[in-house]
Amino acid sequence: MASKTLTPVPVAAPGRPAPERHSGVRRLLRWLKPGPTAEAGGAALYRRWWLPWLWMSPAIIGVTVFGVYPFLNTLLLSFTDAKPLGGAANFVGLDNYTRMLDDPDFWLATRNSLLYAIVVVPLMVLLPLMLAVLVEKNLPGIGFFRSAFYTPVLASSVVVGLSWQWLLSDQGLVNTWLEKGHLIKSAIPFLSDSWLILFSAMGLTIWKGLGWYMIFYLAALGNVPKELHEAASVDGAGAIRRFWNVTVPGVRTSMMLVGTLTGIGSLRVFTEIYMLGGSTGGPGGADRTLPFYIRDVALDPLTGNAGYGSAVSVALFVLTLGLTLLSQRLTKEDES
Repeated sequence: MASKTLTPVPVAAPGRPAPERHSGVRRLLRWLKPGPTAEAGGAALYRRWWLPWLWMSPAIIGVTVFGVYPFLNTLLLSFTDAKPLGGAANFVGLDNYTRMLDDPDFWLATRNSLLYAIVVVPLMVLLPLMLAVLVEKNLPGIGFFRSAFYTPVLASSVVVGLSWQWLLSDQGLVNTWLEKGHLIKSAIPFLSDSWLILFSAMGLTIWKGLGWYMIFYLAALGNVPKELHEAASVDGAGAIRRFWNVTVPGVRTSMMLVGTLTGIGSLRVFTEIYMLGGSTGGPGGADRTLPFYIRDVALDPLTGNAGYGSAVSVALFVLTLGLTLLSQRLTKEDES
């Protein structure tokens, strides 16, 4: 009688679960509802694959509802002639984009937005840094100045805009002081000249954002080694040289971040132009930025074209994305 070959049955080591049989079915069940593995320990024994997704679900839902869906809907509307109050929308292909490229008002708004970014970004990168260097030291009463510089951040843009209207009007505080000081003979048209409106709005943006980005730099300055300043002082470097050779390289990453944020904010500016230039965006709409122009062409209940406004919105998104990618590339080149 031939002897049968006996297949050894897997025996679990003491303290360890028995080896799994029918691994294909078990793997499928574990993928659908995985449990703790033999190597798991601590809280991992009770963790399931869906638990991280459960915690992230509110953020995912919020981003999808308020970010992804509006973007996709805007992209879809840019190929239609949709009206701002709804109704039937016809597919028009690339007509909105062709109209946009031939529209002088679009290029004027683009010029204003780019000029806004070109002027505001460098000043917003350097001025808060210099302000942070001044208030970084623990001197008597320095807390008052830190609070004073941060106060404009807490005020709403509308309140700040109304304050600047009062300051810059023909009978405002600025013109009154200049006339009483015999520095000017007639009032400077801050709120009626197109170029002065644009530059006044830039000044408002810079003044309101100084305190916010000062906080960024105060946090970054705390990470700059004091030994570098001491070594530079021993080598005979003055305050200005230490600023450019020690402080600026130490906070360069924060400078790139501030430049990116202010660049994006400059392309999206609306309230400052509206408060200083009025509902038309300056005389004849000469100071309209891209967000201002989108409001005019897309949201007018009588003559508005939501499809064309969506196309301009896509152009603004591409411009913002290009600025962000350029900033990231400059950051990587600087780190390498």
